[in-house]
Amino acid sequence: QVQLVESGGGLVQAGGSLRLSCAASGFMFSISTMGWYRQAPGKQREWIATIISGGSTAYADPVKGRFSISRDNAKNMVYLQMNSLKPEDTAVYLCAKESGARYWGQGTQVTVSS
Repeated sequence: QVQLVESGGGLVQAGGSLRLSCAASGFMFSISTMGWYRQAPGKQREWIATIISGGSTAYADPVKGRFSISRDNAKNMVYLQMNSLKPEDTAVYLCAKESGARYWGQGTQVTVSS
């Protein structure tokens, strides 16, 4: 079955960096569009970034220029490099399989202190 397992979250000071990882299994990862989302307490889930099988990317305006999504098709991994973090980036970050049936990971908590 499809599994998405995120890791790499934690507590970081404003201005710092974190790299999130998502290990995928149970589907044809190399041809799948993958994405990162986040959900802060009391807020709706928010799209952050998408990467297609060929490597093209797209970003939400709040993270453009600070976050970078990448993938390693040989390892079935997708990453989110987050730089210049702000307190408003605090949220649970979730990996998603976006092509075909949508699947979500359980998420990893990112907390940015001011």
